[in-house]
Amino acid sequence: MTYAPTWESLDSRPCPAWFDDAKFGIFIHWGLYSVPAWGPKGQYAEWYWNAMANRDGETWKFHAKTYGEGFRYQDFVSGFRAELFEPEKWANLFKRAGARYVALTSKHHDGFCLWQSPHSWNWNSVDVGPHRDLLSDLTEAGRAAGLKMGFYYSLYEWHHPDYRTNLARYVDRHMLPQLKQVIERYEPAILFSDCEWEHPADSWRSREFLAWLYNESPCRDEIVANDRWGSECRSSHGDYFTTEYGHVGGGKSLAEGKKWEENRGIGRSFGYNRNEDVEDYLTGKQLVHMLVELVAKGGNLLLNVGPTADGRIPVIMQERLLELGRWLDVNGGAIYGSRSWRQTGEEGVYYTTRDGAVYAIALGLPGRELALTAPKPTASTTVTLLGREGNLSWKSADGAMRIELPILMPHELPSQHAYVFRLTGVS
Repeated sequence: MTYAPTWESLDSRPCPAWFDDAKFGIFIHWGLYSVPAWGPKGQYAEWYWNAMANRDGETWKFHAKTYGEGFRYQDFVSGFRAELFEPEKWANLFKRAGARYVALTSKHHDGFCLWQSPHSWNWNSVDVGPHRDLLSDLTEAGRAAGLKMGFYYSLYEWHHPDYRTNLARYVDRHMLPQLKQVIERYEPAILFSDCEWEHPADSWRSREFLAWLYNESPCRDEIVANDRWGSECRSSHGDYFTTEYGHVGGGKSLAEGKKWEENRGIGRSFGYNRNEDVEDYLTGKQLVHMLVELVAKGGNLLLNVGPTADGRIPVIMQERLLELGRWLDVNGGAIYGSRSWRQTGEEGVYYTTRDGAVYAIALGLPGRELALTAPKPTASTTVTLLGREGNLSWKSADGAMRIELPILMPHELPSQHAYVFRLTGVS
C-alpha cells in the first residue's frame, strides 16, 4: 500500500505486529552529558547543557564548582571516550533481561551524533571523542543477539544556529537530510522521535517525511514510528502513542485500542545521574509489577539505562535488568505475544491472554488459595502455575473460581515478585 502525506492515510498504517508481540525494550541515553553525569534529583541529567544557562540553578553551580566557569559544554568531548564500551556485552545483557528491542540515542538535544553524520561535522563520535561509530557497533551486536534495533532522534537542537534563526532552512538542509541518511544507513526497526513540541507537524514537514518512511525507506515494512511529530501529535498520530513516567503528552488520554508504550528510566533520569541514590531506583519487584500492569493494559515498556562516559552500564542497572529477566524466563508466556483480556484485572491480579489461554498474574504469593471472580470456568478448565509441573485443583464456590495452591518452600517457588496462573477453558 502507498501512503499519502496526510494524517488520514498515514494513520491507517497498521502498527507492525512484531512491536505488539515484543512488549519490552531497552532505551539508552548516552552522549556528552554522560561525562558530567549530573542533575538535580528528580530531573533529567541529559539536559545538562540547557540547565547550565540558568546561572542561579543547581546545575550551573555544580558545573562552576567542579569544572570551572570557563569550561564549556563542548569541552566534555575530551572525556567522552567510550574506552570500556563492549557492544556485545551490552547486547548480551539486554537479551538476558528479556528485552526484544533496543533504541539508542542517535542524537539528543545537544546535536552530538553517535554516528558519523556528514551534517554534523566534528560534532559526532567518529570525528571526535571515541572515534567510533557507536550506533553501528551496537546495532550490529544487537542484531547478532536477535534483538530488533532502532534509535531515538531529537528533531530540534538547542544551539544549532539555523534552528534558532531559520526553522525552514534547519528542517530542509539539516534535520530531514540527516534523518533520512541515518535511516538509510542503519535501517532501524524503531524510530523514536522527540522534541517536537515547539512547532506543529507542518513546520517539521513530518507528514512528508513519514510518507517517505512508509513508502520508500529500506525499512518501510518493519519500522515503527512513535507519536512525536509536532506539537499537536502526541496521542493523535503515529504508529503507537507514548507516555513518559506515566504522563500522557498534550493533556490528552490514550485512545482505546491504540498501541502505546511507556518510556522511563530505572531511576528518575534518562542520562546517567551520579546525584541519584539507591532509593531513587525502582526495585526489581517494582519493575516486574510495572511491566505486568502495562502489558495487561495493552502497553509496552521501554526501560531506559544511562551508561557512563567510558561505556559501562552501571551495576545497579544491570542488577535490576537481570532480576527482571529472571522473572521473564519463567513467566514470559504471559507477556510476549499476549494481548489484553476482556478485563484488565481485579484486586492484586492482572490478566493477559494468548493462544486461547488466560493468564492470571498475581502480584504477590496468594497463600493456599487464589480466588478469581473474572474468569468463568467450565468442566474442561485446567490451571497450571508457570514454572511448576502439573495441574492445580480448583473449584467454584461463593461466586469465585478458587484455585488451590501447593505448600511450597521459598526455594521451591518458580519465581519472585509475581506468580502466573495459566487458565484454559475459561470465558
